[in-house]
Amino acid sequence: MTSTPFQRARSDEQRAVRRQAILDTAAAMLVEMPVAQVSLNELSRRVGLAKSNVLRYFESREAVLLELLDVASREWLEQLDPAFAAAVADAGTGYRGDRLVAALAATLTARPVLCDLVSAQAAVLERNVSPAVAAEYKRAAIANAETLGRLIGSYVPELGEGDAMRFAAVTIMVTGAVWTHSHPTPAMLAVYETDPTLAAMRLDFTAALRQTLEVLLSGLLARAAGQPGGGLGRGGEADHL
Repeated sequence: MTSTPFQRARSDEQRAVRRQAILDTAAAMLVEMPVAQVSLNELSRRVGLAKSNVLRYFESREAVLLELLDVASREWLEQLDPAFAAAVADAGTGYRGDRLVAALAATLTARPVLCDLVSAQAAVLERNVSPAVAAEYKRAAIANAETLGRLIGSYVPELGEGDAMRFAAVTIMVTGAVWTHSHPTPAMLAVYETDPTLAAMRLDFTAALRQTLEVLLSGLLARAAGQPGGGLGRGGEADHL
């Protein structure tokens, strides 16, 4: 990608255009490389600005990436309703909970940039931002989690509002953790390939996320129903929705 030279931004409109160009350039970089490799120096070079000028629009690399995380989250949420609807359309032949979880896992698998950003959020992206930027991001994150919770609750009303929100929040945290563990370093990959006794430690992201969320959802439903063996599992007719 070639850099785009900019003249000095003098109006609010010009500043908005430049700010969006920085975001678009960073988003393009994330398609090419993981979050860890996105540097402010390279971002500045590609967008055609001095690093000091980029910092006039975003206080740090992390601030850029947090905004992109919010954008990616909202784009994902916009696609979830039709995905959920399609997943549970013939729920009479299966279980809504399992199908909803499968749709969650599939849609997240299809968005590796979002998953990579989520995995870096707490450990990296929130470490080099001011309280003002942190607060702005957290408000957006809470709004996104609430949107996810309401959507999940609309398809699995047995959860109740509180547990639907809990499931939504934990879904985001689990996604980040599973993504990290399912994308090991080259050294770990070499170990898995050469030592069969350790190969079982290598996780498939979609399968691991789906299994974890199935257990979580079943547990929340069992608690909501007041039946230790109940829920949305595959144990018997009492579990069927």
